[in-house]
Amino acid sequence: MTTPTSVLRAPWQELTRQREGATFGIWVFLASELLFFGSMLLLYTAYRVANPDVFTIAGRETDLWYGTVNTAVLMTSSLTMAVAAQAAEADMRRLAIWSLGATVVLGLMSLVFKGFEYAEDIGKHLVPGVNFAMKEPAAQLFFALYWIMTAVHAVHLSIGLGLVGRLAIFGALRRVELRENPQVEVTALYWHLVDVIWIILYPLIYLMGRS
Repeated sequence: MTTPTSVLRAPWQELTRQREGATFGIWVFLASELLFFGSMLLLYTAYRVANPDVFTIAGRETDLWYGTVNTAVLMTSSLTMAVAAQAAEADMRRLAIWSLGATVVLGLMSLVFKGFEYAEDIGKHLVPGVNFAMKEPAAQLFFALYWIMTAVHAVHLSIGLGLVGRLAIFGALRRVELRENPQVEVTALYWHLVDVIWIILYPLIYLMGRS
């Protein structure tokens, strides 16, 4: 199997070096993203340690059904993204495109579910502010962090949808060669990071206090 030359980009002279550079760059970016989310998780932990009972009560006000369904959807999307990356590497173009498309559909489903959940939260007056539904001040801290962390995750998911959707569309139109293309590997790593972050958020927001 010959190496495709259409995926080679300046200033790289060899595809191997281009892939190494792209992989190194995305890992540096992912590390910075982990530091960013890590700071929010550290803040959440500090407030939870200071207000364990109120955070437990506030956590029970979140919708476990939406959180669990979203987790299942995102984990399935991680699987389809992994299949897409492996299929692209094995030059199984049709399977790679279908898997990329399935990843986009699952990502959109996650955003739609999150939108329904946000609407429910707003209806229950769980947005910190004057009309907040709970009396305990620390409950507002919990939901402030809930809104910030889930909204930032949704922004990252939306960016991932753009990256995966571009590969799916351009791959189907043959405007991008998927086989051995570093863009596929970089996009897959980004998508998996978004899913991993959700796996960390899910027990912190939805599960604690429900055992």
